[in-house]
Amino acid sequence: MKEKTYFISAVASKYNIHPQTLRLYEREGLLTPSRSKGNTRMFSEEDLKKLEFILNLTREMGVNLAGIEIVMNMKDKMEKMQEEFALFLEELKKEFFVGKEEIFEQKKISLVKFSSPPMALFKDDKKEK
Repeated sequence: MKEKTYFISAVASKYNIHPQTLRLYEREGLLTPSRSKGNTRMFSEEDLKKLEFILNLTREMGVNLAGIEIVMNMKDKMEKMQEEFALFLEELKKEFFVGKEEIFEQKKISLVKFSSPPMALFKDDKKEK
C-alpha cells in the first residue's frame, strides 16, 4: 500500500502556516518532503509529525530555527542511542541467559526464603544511672 502524502497547500492550511514557511523549513534542512515527478513537494505522515514537533517548539516554547536544529539533532542522537542500547541489552541477554534457562530456574527454586526476626529493644541500665 502506498504511503499517504499531502500537497504543500493542504499542509499549510491544516497547520495554519504560510507555504513559504514550509519552504524555509525545507531550506534549513528541518523538513525533507519527497518530490513528485512534476517536482511538487509531497509531505508524508512522518513529515507531518516532524512539522508538529517544529511548530510546538516555535509556537509553544519560542525556540528559533537554530535552536530547533539543535533540538532535532539531539533528539535523533538520543533515539539512535536508545536503539543501540536496546540492541546491547538483547545481546547481553543472549550471552548470559539463552541456553542457560534451566540453570537460572534451578537457582530460583533453590533460594531459601528468609524473614528477619522481630526486633526487641533493651534498656541500657548503665545509661540510666
